Formats: sequence, structure tokens, C-alpha cells
Amino acid sequence: MFSVGDLVVHPMHGAGVIDAIVREKVAGSTQDYYVFKMPVGGLVLKIPTANSHAIGIRAVIRQPEAEALIDAIPAMAVEENTNWNKRYRENMVRLKSGDLYEVARVVKGLMYRDRRRGLSNGERKMLHTARQILLSELVLAEDRGYQEVEDRVEQAMLQAPEEKS
Repeated sequence: MFSVGDLVVHPMHGAGVIDAIVREKVAGSTQDYYVFKMPVGGLVLKIPTANSHAIGIRAVIRQPEAEALIDAIPAMAVEENTNWNKRYRENMVRLKSGDLYEVARVVKGLMYRDRRRGLSNGERKMLHTARQILLSELVLAEDRGYQEVEDRVEQAMLQAPEEKS
């Protein structure tokens, strides 16, 4: 169970803070909810405390883990699947996993594809979401400004990836 003030990650929304824990009655059932606030964008979610593990809510990674991830980005392989639908589904599975390395792979792959061929509207939206998920957690883990972290990640992403087929 998390406490007020804990830094946590929602797999599809990114990192934020537990602002409160409230008890509410919904559809005749009373349960506790985490009030999850994202510093960037101002999103507020209420997440049932009983379902938080199943949803994939986890603590923000620590600073050394964030550094290791940023250092690993240049060597990450990107997949060059030409089937848009298959690529989209695989990327969505990676995002939903909650694994920050998988999210970074999605960002790197889509950025690489965008530079080479451009992206569809669906993939452009996915890139935006994946970047938000990645950067929101790294900003909190590194305890640095958004722009500084974004610049470091961008530089790491632009290094030539290994191609994987």
C-alpha cells in the first residue's frame, strides 16, 4: 500500500504523486481510492487501492536506475516491422507493461521511424504518450527539471539504434 506523498507510476499515464487517500461510495460499494496527481499536465485520477497492483501501479524508480536507463538507450535495438497494425499492437503491449525500458524502446522506435518515413496519426499520438510516460518518471527519479531530462533523453534517443528484424 502506498502513502500520501509517495511517487508512483501508472503504466498508461506516467509518474505522479499520491495526493490523498479517500473513501468513497460508488454504486453502493464503499472503497478506498488513491488520488493520483501528475505534476506535468495536471491529470488527477482516482485509483481503487484494492486494484492498484492489478492496474500496475508501482513506485518510481530510483536515481541510479534512471541513470542506467538513460545510458542504455543508445544501444537499444529498434524493430523495423513494416506492418503498421502489428507494430502498433506490439508497442501498445510494451506501454501497458509498465516496464520503463520497454517504454523507452517504443519512444526510440517511433522516433527512428518518424525520421525515416514519418508516422501515422495513431503512432504520432502513441509517441507523445510514450514520451510523457518516460519523461514524467525520469524527471521525478532524477529530481531535475523537465527540460534538462528531456534534452538528455532526446540526445540518447538520436544515437543510431541497432536494427532488428
